Amino acid sequence: MSEPFYPPVSPLAAALLCRCPRCGEGKLYDGLLSVAPVCARCGLDLSAHDAGDGPAVFVVLILGALTVGLAILVEVVFAPPLWVHVLLWTPTVIGGSILLLRPLKAGLIALQYRHRQLGAPRAG
Repeated sequence: MSEPFYPPVSPLAAALLCRCPRCGEGKLYDGLLSVAPVCARCGLDLSAHDAGDGPAVFVVLILGALTVGLAILVEVVFAPPLWVHVLLWTPTVIGGSILLLRPLKAGLIALQYRHRQLGAPRAG
């Protein structure tokens, strides 16, 4: 018996919704950032998919640039004391890191699957 056909899933949609890269419906994560061992909808083995340190690098670069830019802007316009910067940017960096890591990790896993690095059946 042949494997069922799954229409291509957009890596962007899979990343933003944190869904399975094959069916686009099953949840990709088991917890906050741990990838589920298998997709509950289509049965794709997700255990071999690993984005490595790629998402963390993108988060550091993107969030770092935004935070430093905003901190400089706040300093120049308002000149607040140092404790205000600590109160503003600590939760921004922690919350932003968590919010950005999930979709970036899902996006890299979706791209791995799409470009047939792990788990995707080869055509032909």
